[in-house]
Amino acid sequence: MTSPKTSGAAPRYPAPELKDLPDDIKAKVLEVQEKAGFVPNVFLALARRPAEWRAFFAYHDALMLREEGSNPTGTLTKGEREMIVTTTSAANKCLYCVVAHGAILRIYEKKPLVADQVAVNYRKADITPRQRAMLDFAMKVCLQADQIEDADFEALYGHGFDDEDAWDIAAITAFFGLSNRMASFSNMQPNPEFYLMGRVPKPPKPA
Repeated sequence: MTSPKTSGAAPRYPAPELKDLPDDIKAKVLEVQEKAGFVPNVFLALARRPAEWRAFFAYHDALMLREEGSNPTGTLTKGEREMIVTTTSAANKCLYCVVAHGAILRIYEKKPLVADQVAVNYRKADITPRQRAMLDFAMKVCLQADQIEDADFEALYGHGFDDEDAWDIAAITAFFGLSNRMASFSNMQPNPEFYLMGRVPKPPKPA
């Protein structure tokens, strides 16, 4: 029996219908839809295997949605977490994650250009020296994790990061290494909405 083929933007694995999802997953998807105005494709694509969906998003939320300051010593902002995802996902050539997390990065940082910059060449991006050091560490974890050494940690310390921050940077990079590969092999496509999010600054609210 031959395997199904894909062409263009068609996903290899059709996503289940929202109505067919287990109640707990359906409730989470509807919550995301209410907040974002649409359902990011990853939420339905991974729901074809409910146990894996639950494990994936539990770890995702632990890494990415933790309130700033809840880690006793960690200092990464939500924007910096998304910056790590966007930069390392570009290195892994993951279209879905670069577009989706690049959109979230633009919104958190309130900088319409930053996602494109870090995805193409973070060393030329309009980011702080601290963030550049963070991405140096993330990219080494992404591409040469076996070569991480004390000097890499020392470079982080010089910018105010500590060992818990290093763990966060590495864990986010590693988790999205999984996400990148699942999205790419399954031909998961970014929602059109992501491409435009955060590109035009919102006008200030009237006083």
